[in-house]
Amino acid sequence: MANSKTVLIKIKRQDTPESKPYWEEFELQHRPGMNVTSALMDIAAKPVTRQGKATTPVTYDSNCLEEVCGSCAMIINGNAKMACSALIDHLKQPITLEPFSKFPIVRDLAVDRSVLFENLKKVKAWVPMDGTYDLGSGLRQSALEQEEAYPLSRCISCCCCMEACPQFNEKTGFVGAATISQARLFNSHPTGKGLKIDRLQALMGDGGIQECGYAQNCVEVCPKDIPLTKSIADVGGQVMWQAIKDFFRT
Repeated sequence: MANSKTVLIKIKRQDTPESKPYWEEFELQHRPGMNVTSALMDIAAKPVTRQGKATTPVTYDSNCLEEVCGSCAMIINGNAKMACSALIDHLKQPITLEPFSKFPIVRDLAVDRSVLFENLKKVKAWVPMDGTYDLGSGLRQSALEQEEAYPLSRCISCCCCMEACPQFNEKTGFVGAATISQARLFNSHPTGKGLKIDRLQALMGDGGIQECGYAQNCVEVCPKDIPLTKSIADVGGQVMWQAIKDFFRT
C-alpha cells in the first residue's frame, strides 16, 4: 500500500537582502527518516508550491549533512536548530522554516554569519604556531586536561547560541557565547595560553563578556551540548582578575 502521508512546510523567503520577505507553502510526500534538509532537497527537485504554482528552489546553506559543519542552522518551528538533525517526525506540522533573525539576509534561509568569525579573530581564537615549527614537540596535555577541553572543541560555529541570546543584538555588539567558550578553550591550551592576556583584554571592551545577561538560552539550544554557561562563568572570572592586574600595573 502506497504511503499517503504528506508533510506540510511553510518557508519564509526573501529574494534579495533589500526585498520584502514572503511565505510559501509546500506539501511533500512523507518518507521514513526524513529531516528538514532532505525536505528542502525534495523542494529543489520539484519547486512547486502547495497551490500548484511553479517557484524557485529555496536557498539555504548546507554541507556535511551530519551536524558537523554548522552550515544548515535556521529557525525551525520558532527555535534555532540544525536542519540536518531536525527529523520531520519529531516536528509539529505545519513545519515553519525561517532564516536567523539577527544576521544579514543573503537569500531565503541563507544568512551572513561572518560576525562570528570576526569575533573569533578579535579574541585570537587559535593556537599560535608561527616560529615554533623548528622547536620540537609542543607541551603535553594530560588526559584530564584533554577530557575537559574536548566538549569545548565540539563547537561547529552554527551561531544557534547567538540567535537565541537576548543580549546579542546591534545595540550591545555582544560577541556571544561561542566566542567566549572558544577563548576558554584556547586559554587552557599549553601553547594557546600564550595569547591569554590578549583574549581577556579583548573581552573587556565593547561587546565583551560584561554584556552577557546569563539568560542561559545558549546552552539550551546548542546542538553539541557545549557547557557554554560554565565557559562564560570561568572566562568572566579570568577577565575580572586580568582587569585587576591591569589596574595595578598602570
